[in-house]
Amino acid sequence: MATKIRLKRIGRRNRPFYRIIIIDSRKRRDGSAIEQVGWYNPIENNKEKNYNLKEDRILEWLKLGAQVTDPVNKLMKRSGLAYRWHLMKQGLSEKEIDKAVEKWKKERDKVIQDRIKANKAKREKAKAKKEAAKVTEEAPAEEEKAEEAPVEEAPAEEEKAEEAPAEEPAEEEKAEEAPAEEEK
Repeated sequence: MATKIRLKRIGRRNRPFYRIIIIDSRKRRDGSAIEQVGWYNPIENNKEKNYNLKEDRILEWLKLGAQVTDPVNKLMKRSGLAYRWHLMKQGLSEKEIDKAVEKWKKERDKVIQDRIKANKAKREKAKAKKEAAKVTEEAPAEEEKAEEAPVEEAPAEEEKAEEAPAEEPAEEEKAEEAPAEEEK
């Protein structure tokens, strides 16, 4: 029997919640499962707490030949289970595997902390930009009040601008006549 480790959707409309299950690959997505080995909640904001895996059971099923779908594989990578499975396939001892996984977790924690710091810095920079934009928006508003008198003079300038295009077509006619004379 070909088994898969995949997601089974439960939950209501627009509020998905998934169980991570072991199932015969020929059954439909929400069919009867052989075993439930975890859950995944994509609505949860905290990426570190939105899933739970029974790692020992998943490893047992992987040893028996179960195939992992892409979404479940991503969850396994996030938890370090995929790395553990990779090391097991290489034939390393349990001590070496535990040591390597601990080292990986420390590095991953450092990367996550760096991301959090970078996001905070990015938010602070955006906040400072917004405040600077507010200050610049307020300054032009004050200048507009001071320049209300020139706004009244603007329509007179527009009338002059309207008269100028009337003169331009005459210049265009002259330009059209000139090439005609050159052709003769």
